Formats: sequence, C-alpha cells, structure tokens
Amino acid sequence: MDLTVQEVLFFPARENTLKFISLKWFLHLPHDINFLLFSTFHRRFTMRRLVAIAMTCAAMGIGISSGAYAATFKWASQGDILTFDPHAQNEAFNNTANSYVYEALVNLNKGKVTPSLAESWTSVPEGFVFKLRKGVKFHEGETLTAEDVAFSINRALHPISQFKTFTAGILGAEALPNGDVLIKTINHSPVLLNQLAYLRILNKAWAEKHGATAPQNFVAKEEAYAAKHANGTGPFKLQSREVDIKTVFVENPDWWNKANKVGNVTEGIYTPIKSAATRMAALLSGEVDFVPDPATQDIQRLKNNSKVKLQSGPELRVLMISLDQMRDESPYVFVDGKKTDKNPFKDIRVRQALYQAIDIKTLQRAVMRGFSIPNGTIVSSETNGWSAKAADRLPYDPQAAKKLLAEAGYPNGFEFTLDCPNNRYINDEAIGKALAGMWAKIGVKVKVNAIPRANYFPKVLRYDSSVGMVGWGASTQDALFPLQSLVETVDVKKGNGLSNIGRVSDPELDALIEKIKEEENFDKRNELIEQALLRVNKNIYVLPLHTQVINWALKKNIDAPLRADDRLELDKVVVK
Repeated sequence: MDLTVQEVLFFPARENTLKFISLKWFLHLPHDINFLLFSTFHRRFTMRRLVAIAMTCAAMGIGISSGAYAATFKWASQGDILTFDPHAQNEAFNNTANSYVYEALVNLNKGKVTPSLAESWTSVPEGFVFKLRKGVKFHEGETLTAEDVAFSINRALHPISQFKTFTAGILGAEALPNGDVLIKTINHSPVLLNQLAYLRILNKAWAEKHGATAPQNFVAKEEAYAAKHANGTGPFKLQSREVDIKTVFVENPDWWNKANKVGNVTEGIYTPIKSAATRMAALLSGEVDFVPDPATQDIQRLKNNSKVKLQSGPELRVLMISLDQMRDESPYVFVDGKKTDKNPFKDIRVRQALYQAIDIKTLQRAVMRGFSIPNGTIVSSETNGWSAKAADRLPYDPQAAKKLLAEAGYPNGFEFTLDCPNNRYINDEAIGKALAGMWAKIGVKVKVNAIPRANYFPKVLRYDSSVGMVGWGASTQDALFPLQSLVETVDVKKGNGLSNIGRVSDPELDALIEKIKEEENFDKRNELIEQALLRVNKNIYVLPLHTQVINWALKKNIDAPLRADDRLELDKVVVK
C-alpha cells in the first residue's frame, strides 16, 4: 500500500493502523522523521499530529510507502574502482561499477540477451540494425541519439581500447537517417549480441567537450577527465570520486527504466578496504551493508553470526598462471643465481613440471577452505563451451615433475618472480605463496611479488613480467571470450590476445579460434570450442588452478541477487 501526502492527511486516525505503518519504516527514514514517528507512538494520534507527519515528509521529499523508501547502501571490497572510462580497462569489478552509470544496447543474464537502450534489433546482410528507445536522457540532460551509439561502438574499436575483445566480429557502426543504428559485422555469430552487452554508450558531445573521444590509455597510466567523471544513461549518477577513499553514486531520477526498478537504493557508497579483518569489522558493526569478498577463513564464523547472511555459488571466473612463452630471455628468470639467456617456459616439459607440482587439493583445502572448484581448463562449467573432457587436470606428481625438469636441462631447478595482485582475486597473495612453496619442493625458487591491482594490471599488460596470475571470467558467458583474450596470438588491431600476458602464439590454435568466431551453427561451434580448449591443455599454454566460488556477506536486512559473474546489480538491491 502506497500513501501520498494527501492520503496521509485523511487517513483514518486509528492508532494501531498508523503505528503498524510507522514501525515498518522507522529504521529507514531520516532521523527527524524517526523522532516524530517515535514520539507519536506514545501519544494519541490526532489529526494535527498526522498533518505534522505528512508535512514533514513532504518538506523532505519523502513518499510514505509500505514497499519502498529512500535508502543508502554501503559496501566495501579489497580494491578500488580503476577508472570510469567505459572502454579503458576491461576488468570485472571495474566493469560492474561502470554499469551503474553507463548502459549498453542490450543486457545479458544467464546467457539470455534482453533489450536495454535498444528496444529491438533485426538481422540484415551487413550485420544488425538496432532501434533505439525514444526519450532516453544522459545524466547531464542530453537525449540519446544514434550518433552517440555509433560513436561509442567505434570508440570501443580504438587501438588503445581494452574492450576490443568485445568487438570481435564487429567492423564498425553508423547512425542511419531514421535514427536507427547499423552495426556492421563479419557474420551473424550467436555471440555477437552477448558481446554488445559490454560495449557501453557515452554521449558524443560530452566526450568531445572533455577531450575523451579516444579511450583513456590505462596501461600507460594516463590521466583523463573520463576516468573520474561520467555521463551515462544508467540508473545511477557518479556523484563523487575520491581515488582509494570513497566513491558515491546517487539515483538517476530521470532513468528511462525507473518504473521497473526493483531495488530501493537512492545512494550507493563504495569504500575500498584492503584488510579482510577490517572489512568484516565494518560489516559486523553496521558501517557497511555488504562485503563481496570475505576471507575464506571467516566464512564459518559468519555463518554462525545472526547479524549477517551468506550467499554462495560458483563463479564464471577461473584462476590460472600465465608463463612468458615469447621471449628467448625472460626478464625475471635466473639459473644458478645468474641472469640467463634461455627461457625455460618455452619448453613444454618445464610447463608440465610446474603444473604437476601443484597440489590442487591442498590448495583447495588449506588456502581456499573448500571454496574453490579444481579446474583443468580456462573456462568454468557455467560457461558455454565448457566440457568435462577439457576440464580434466594433469595428476599431481612431484617426482614426475622433477624428472621433467632434469630432462629439460634444469636438474637443480631455476628461479623466477611470480607477479600477482594482493587485492583482486580471492586469496590471491596467499595462493601465490602456496604455489611458491609447492614449486620449492621440486627445486624451483619463486619470489612472490604481490602488489595492488591498480599497479599489477598495467605491469603485466605491458609484459613487464615472466610469470603472472590471471583470473578470467567469461563475461559473455561463452568460451570464445577467454580463448580470444588469453591464448590467441596478440593482435591489437583485431582485439586478439589483449590479456595474453604470456604471449602464447600457435597458428593452429589461432585458426580454430577464428573458425569459432565465424561459425553460426551452435553445435558445430561448440565442437570447435572443445578442440581449441583441448589444444590449450595439450600444449600447457597456461597452468589452470580452479574456478572461484563466490561468497557474499550481507547484513540481514539486505537483499541482492547473486550472479555467476560476481556482479552486484545496484539497482536491484533492497534495503529493508
């Protein structure tokens, strides 16, 4: 039941009825209203007091409703948002934050493509034609046009865009005279629409005004206006941005889809808190409402705490180790304490030795506390194209590993640096240290260089690494995305290998991946995907570890839908 101010004025003065309504909102209204309602519980409900309540609500812009009310939602995670340029850094947590302010032509959830800024689309010989919604406004008041959409899609195709993977098969976009948008494609692959869900739209005139016609060069740590400011069409506006301190989102009152908004959050406050213990203390004290990355060792304790609730499920993300397989001399590799001009990672026997020295069950039990799923491939079981055959792991066998090292010419092992973030993946630094201990048992000495994600990603993306940790979630929910991103030969113009930090290059694998991009038959396409995944396994181009298990810790009064891509949908959060 929703009551307007006028309805409150003439609401029957029945004490028990009004008391019931007031109690329902009591903890969620501003302090002034709380005081007024609370004081009313102890006195007779006269019309004068009802008018006072209604007028105070009206003056503060508060609607009285039994189902929804203005709410502030606070959450914390271990690392900060990286940039608000929607085409500058393709990293899942960053993409989630951008999705609050920027929208795409379509949405994607559980493999289903649904309309967003485009209300419909049709297939044409050149590609796809999208019909835009009428009257959609950007946060600064501009009306969405076909020119904005074409500009944004072409911007994502820019050479320094980190979203070129999502443009695979897209040749370009143009605004049509009737207000529709033509996106030209090489074919009608079923994954093309999935990709468009991650190509977000910004206002062309705004970008031109602020020197943002090209994406921010995040890898080069370029400063850019679009990194700290935003002008999208999404359900929230970026109100303020304090790097590594706090980011505040406020509800967009003119959002085109507000009538269908599920949640009641009008203000979202994100705070990066590196320490897991501090994040938990903030949750338990009520300072924050939600922590998406509680420490695995705290899970059981949280289950027994009446103040919080846990939501868990397998994630799309697979954790793996990438090895430099391009350079003859890798920068952080040493043999007998000396720099070597020989790169051991180019030898498949060395890669296999490191793989078979990984005790994945111990990693799952001791480091991940059971919250991981051992995996032998680069995609999770939640991703289209996954197969049990491709997910088989090589057996743990340290003796076989030692023998392989000796055969490769390293009977006494060698040394290298493992780069990893310390605030991105679940237990990322702890995993790095555990791997170092396992590899020490076969004579390989490893220095773990754990650094903040804001420094880690630029470092490995410019190939300033010999061995790096990669956590990859198939955002498109299809195996092409990780195959093209992680193991196809690097080709910036085509958007291939943009996260291939080991610079794997295999012409036969490339040919398979290109066929996957072109194949429109679903079953044939999945057969090609399995062949590609098996080839990655056979050649041990990466060292797969496990699929992450999501654990979300929330206060009891918070409802938030758990997604396999670990994406918090702020517009669907309900604060009760």
